[in-house]
Amino acid sequence: MRSPQTNRRHLTTIWRAVIEVGFIVFLFYSNLLMGEFTVANARGKTLTVALIDIFTVTNLAIALISALIGYLVFEYLRQKL
Repeated sequence: MRSPQTNRRHLTTIWRAVIEVGFIVFLFYSNLLMGEFTVANARGKTLTVALIDIFTVTNLAIALISALIGYLVFEYLRQKL
C-alpha cells in the first residue's frame, strides 16, 4: 500500500510540470501575437484576425515541443544545481 505522502509528491511534480509547460506555451503565443501586430500592422487588422492567424495546428505543435524541451532543460538544471 502506498503512503499518502508519496502519492501527493507525485501529483505535485505533475502539476508543476503542467504549469511550467503551460506558462512557456503562453509566452510563445503572446510573442506570436505581438509579432503579428508589429509586422503585419495593416488597416482593419483586428484582434480576432490576429488570433485566427496565430492559432494553427503547426504553431501549437511548435509551442508544445519547445515547451517540453524547455521544461526538460530547466528540470535538468534544477537537479544538477
